[in-house]
Amino acid sequence: MRRLPIRSLAGAATIGVLALTGCGTQTAGAPQGPETTTGERTVRAQQVMRLTEVHEQTGMTLLEGPVFDEDGKLLVVDVTAPAGEPKVLRVNVRKKTSRPVHTDARGAYTSAQISPHDGRIYLTDFAHGDIVSLAADGSDPRTFFSGEVDGSPMNPDDLAFDREGNLYLSDSRGMSEGEAKGRVVRIDREGKGATVLADGLASPNGISFDAAYRGLWFSELTQNRINYLLLDGKGGVASRHTAIRVDGGIAQTDSIAVDADGNLYQGLHGRPAMAVYDRYGERLATVEVPGRAAGGLESATNVAITPGGTKAYMTVSGPGGGYLYSFDALAKGIRQSNGG
Repeated sequence: MRRLPIRSLAGAATIGVLALTGCGTQTAGAPQGPETTTGERTVRAQQVMRLTEVHEQTGMTLLEGPVFDEDGKLLVVDVTAPAGEPKVLRVNVRKKTSRPVHTDARGAYTSAQISPHDGRIYLTDFAHGDIVSLAADGSDPRTFFSGEVDGSPMNPDDLAFDREGNLYLSDSRGMSEGEAKGRVVRIDREGKGATVLADGLASPNGISFDAAYRGLWFSELTQNRINYLLLDGKGGVASRHTAIRVDGGIAQTDSIAVDADGNLYQGLHGRPAMAVYDRYGERLATVEVPGRAAGGLESATNVAITPGGTKAYMTVSGPGGGYLYSFDALAKGIRQSNGG
């Protein structure tokens, strides 16, 4: 989600760096019909509602981290919302209404997830390196984790939980300098122990467990690739490899979600679209905002698939505002396709 000096993130530029996290996956001039020459499908997303407008103070709006709560409402973060304006919103997708859940004076939140351990909402503050948690109703804000990991501060972008409630983060450290200093970091569910699982990464962004919780998929924004990190079942790493090279043109790889069949939904920054792959790296579909509706929209950062259903809601943003778009996913939603 971004690309500007980190110090700018605290103010209006927080947005520029964050905006860099969105991504796209298709080469300019690619076929735009319902099926491409390679047989992949084009899925046309439909507008649900406009959630936000460009903020005068920051000059942007950037929606991220969609996650369904226990009541079926969708939580969304606005990365670039200034102090006093909603940084977390709760959306009733059926009624097409939204209400503010949380704001504060400094956070630049790039993802949201609900912990299976304590049921609280967890947010990553990209600008300050913090992990913040909220009660389910948005009250009782707490700093869950803050400070350095292995001697270096974090720029946490996206978040995934394992079954026990331990956290796995994409740390985009080095993004503002254009250096491959990024990491994948594990934090235990009590917030007391942090471990680097992978380093030397080029602006890691999306992160999600596979359908069986055997390993993690994570994207590198500035390399347009998706990696697979096989875990050893004891909090460590068994192996790591490049799994998919994304043909994105000017677009870059953003957040990742995984459905019940193990398919990957790769968000794009630079194009209001998502690329869908199977677990073996075959491109299955491109989900896109159609035609004229794409004007003023620059990214489709993330998606939440209705738990147990196939209705998917993706966050789409640009100079035209922040929107929710819906489409029919290729398989049912699970925890790995709900937030991050």
